[in-house]
Amino acid sequence: MKNSLILSLVAASALLFSSCGNSGPQGDLVGVGSGQDWYEPDPYGMVFIPQGSFNMGPNDQDINFAYTAQAKTVSIDPFWMDVTEITNSEYKQFVYWVRDSIARRLLVEAEVEHPESGTYIAEVNLETVDEALYDPEDTKTCFLNHNIPVEWASTTEEYREAIRPLFLEAHEQFYKQKEIDARKIIFEYYWFDLRQAAKRVNRYNFNDDFTGGEYKGTVVNEKGETVPIKDRSSFIMHGKINVYPDTLVWMMDYTYSYNEPLARNYFWHTAYNDYPVVGVDWLQANAFCIWRTRFMSNYQYSIGELPFQDYRLPTEAEWEYAARGGLNLSMYPWGGPYTRNVNGCFITNFKPLRGNYGDDGGNRTLEVMKYAPNEYGLYDMAGNVAEWTSNAFDESAYSFTHDLNPDFQYNALKEDPPALKRKVVRGGSWKDVAYYLQVGTRTYEYQDTAKSYIGFRCVRSYMGRDATDWDASRF
Repeated sequence: MKNSLILSLVAASALLFSSCGNSGPQGDLVGVGSGQDWYEPDPYGMVFIPQGSFNMGPNDQDINFAYTAQAKTVSIDPFWMDVTEITNSEYKQFVYWVRDSIARRLLVEAEVEHPESGTYIAEVNLETVDEALYDPEDTKTCFLNHNIPVEWASTTEEYREAIRPLFLEAHEQFYKQKEIDARKIIFEYYWFDLRQAAKRVNRYNFNDDFTGGEYKGTVVNEKGETVPIKDRSSFIMHGKINVYPDTLVWMMDYTYSYNEPLARNYFWHTAYNDYPVVGVDWLQANAFCIWRTRFMSNYQYSIGELPFQDYRLPTEAEWEYAARGGLNLSMYPWGGPYTRNVNGCFITNFKPLRGNYGDDGGNRTLEVMKYAPNEYGLYDMAGNVAEWTSNAFDESAYSFTHDLNPDFQYNALKEDPPALKRKVVRGGSWKDVAYYLQVGTRTYEYQDTAKSYIGFRCVRSYMGRDATDWDASRF
């Protein structure tokens, strides 16, 4: 009996220590969290582009004899890409957000509160915002509550007076119609210049005795000034830009052509909601990407999650890789060397034959997703509107860029010569002949120039490595 009791106590002690050992690390290296817990949901309106390699460059003769591209094998990391170009409806969400933010700021400064919901100042999450630096009393920098709508039709005199600066002055109104002044829809944004921060000369250098350190390099700020690096804030750039599209491009781009109806209605009328946005220059497209990133990040923070990768314009290589749809050496996104299908119908919206614009279904732009997608499920990678990429244009870029995620960017300043402001445009448009629809054809436009035939779409880098076609059991 005594031995039995001792054995029972020993067994109980072993079980106790065993359970304690399972409850936490016992001096073992266990890491912080597990990558298996992470799952990246499919972004709304985007499709997944797997990693891979392809032969980048022309698949046909260079009819311009420009020699701006050469055959080159490159490899691309996985990423997400918008199924279609950004539409008028989607870009209007950006414009309205900026417009409403300015209105909310005016209401805060005038100390006007919403008649039902209360203040336009938002409560902040102190886990993501430094409490010592946040001042809700500073009306110019306090966080805004975007859940409270702006009462544009308010009958309260105090309310109307607060937001009046956003409207056109009386002498600029047409038939006394009350309209928002598009010139005042200014988006203020920030970005971190990792390229300058990554330069070895710009790194933070500790003293030999490790009692402190300093920055010894210089940085070119957003104004083009070369200044000594003060601290981390020197790499945070600040910009302002008017985000309203240039609707007059429909008239400016053409001589002796009647396009007034599109200039008046294309962007704002609901009939064109599903058409690709145009009249947006490269700078505005980048500002949209920054806004879209912050819009998503703020939501992620609000539900206690880490933000995803940034939205951005695709690199030139990413765009071509996605346009090919996994069909290497294909001339067009649909794979074949022809612009007609087996029934003799044109496959996309461009300038066919000798200028019979309507033979493909539309004289100008058409709704997105009007034609069949490529093998990756992407629509209008050729035709409809050409698309901005993130890369600066250089005739010899294929020669000096890396073969893994090739990328060449240059942040041109306002006073830089035009040659430094060229950005790569891909895909061809409704006004282009078939040559510009080819996946390997590259051309350019100036970053501060908007056109009636250039739009854009966004991409987002995939979190991790795409192992869809990789099987560890083979090794």
